[in-house]
Amino acid sequence: MADSRIMTRRAFTGSAVAAGVAAGAGWSAGQVRHLLPSASHERIRLKVSFTRALASPPVLLADGRRVMGKAGGTSGRFWNFDIAGLKPAASYSLQLAGALGERLCDPWPLRTLPHPDDPVSRFRLLIYTCAGGNDAQRIPGSDDAYWVTTANRRKLLAAGLAAAPDAVIANGDHVYWDQRFTRAAFQPAGSAFVQGVMGGDFERDIPVIGTPNETKLVRAVDPQIADLYGTMFRSAPMHFIQDDHDYFENDEAIPAGVSLPPDHFMMQLGRAAQHLYFPEHLPNADRPLGLPGASASDRDAGIAECYGTLRFGRMAEILLYDCRRYLTLKGTNAGFVPENVEAWLKRRMHESPCRHVVNVPSTPIAWTAGKWGEWYPDLLNEDGTTGVAKPKYFWQEGWKLQHDRLLAACSAMERIPVFISGDLHALGHAAIHRNGGQDLRRNPVHSVLSGPVSTGPRGWPSSARGTPPQIAHGMELETDLAPLENNGFTIVDFLADRMEFAMYRWKIGRADAELDRLEPFHRFTIARRV
Repeated sequence: MADSRIMTRRAFTGSAVAAGVAAGAGWSAGQVRHLLPSASHERIRLKVSFTRALASPPVLLADGRRVMGKAGGTSGRFWNFDIAGLKPAASYSLQLAGALGERLCDPWPLRTLPHPDDPVSRFRLLIYTCAGGNDAQRIPGSDDAYWVTTANRRKLLAAGLAAAPDAVIANGDHVYWDQRFTRAAFQPAGSAFVQGVMGGDFERDIPVIGTPNETKLVRAVDPQIADLYGTMFRSAPMHFIQDDHDYFENDEAIPAGVSLPPDHFMMQLGRAAQHLYFPEHLPNADRPLGLPGASASDRDAGIAECYGTLRFGRMAEILLYDCRRYLTLKGTNAGFVPENVEAWLKRRMHESPCRHVVNVPSTPIAWTAGKWGEWYPDLLNEDGTTGVAKPKYFWQEGWKLQHDRLLAACSAMERIPVFISGDLHALGHAAIHRNGGQDLRRNPVHSVLSGPVSTGPRGWPSSARGTPPQIAHGMELETDLAPLENNGFTIVDFLADRMEFAMYRWKIGRADAELDRLEPFHRFTIARRV
């Protein structure tokens, strides 16, 4: 029987080299404001914005091949590039040029991923959550803020890149600009920020692209993605998952209204932000082309917006899923993902030929902060505990039932069962031994909280929800690292028989200079034991 165990270690034996950032020294971004790539073993996709509008489509040059950019939006600043038919595990020299052949930035390298059938000895992943936030909404000179400054977030991300990851996962909450629920308390519609900085509120009865809403969207998202990422990640294949705030609302259910699933206008905002700023999921032969949010007529062939796969040879298959866009409110039949997506997830856990199959949902496993849009029915009690003594308004029993089925499928694998989740604004790790009536001790399911990049004092669960993350009702955990409300990220090394984790942390109130010399504060290994 396969089993897994927690092994904490002093020495981190990963293949990190502090070259990811230094290799770009002297590189000129030219007219490029931001550049985010994605890659599979045969295809590269780029999202690029420029410092000014381009009257004619730019061109991507890739070792002699030419691909014309497709406009994102109507401003002339945003362009998508998609190039297929590439060689696996090959480094390509990329160049952006104008219509007359003029160089728009310096050339840079990007490597495709190994072929799905390739045996590889190691795969290194950088993963984090909650990187969004707008400096203009900070209180000048105060640490009582919702977000870490953009400058310090960039230092956190640079520290992650310095570990030389083969790929990067940004798991949810890339954009914070909620519209009708929590925002009203601190940014009312008539405020100087909304009117002056944002150009007014969105007009919900007109489209987003090609209307004044497009300009307002860019004002909201530019500071949170273009200014944050810039061109730092140009050589790191990126995989973005969307969560509640990426549809411009917090997950809320109150008598006055329910925020999810996204209504038509929220869906337009979320899709438009993705289309302009960060790459969608590339096709994968083992992921159906007809899953919800895939193969849309207004997107490139095979592109998936909600459910993706990061496949790295035969070493790892990482299942990426948005738990918000297609959330349902059907009682015992409700789910965070549709039935055919659940079936695909369970099928891959059972059928994948990879050494490791990892679930990466946008919503966390094992812990609760008592909010509405969780897998769990827990609420905060007056004594500071969480539990199920009181019913959670409009919570759906089917969410927990789907959670139970996915946990059972994960534990049933003859592999190490792991979930790495976003959203909860913490770093943490535990092994789930029991989930209600499910005994998982044969092969405990590990839950990892990857760490949030941007969260400030007002955004921690202990502040926003009145409680730090707590173990969900009915869960029995072997806790390695209880949820820690710090900023940070996680590096994961996948090897044939184990996964090695290194967690990094920082927090407002600590010296900014610490960000220039971050080292892992917590290391652990999850290994198979037969």
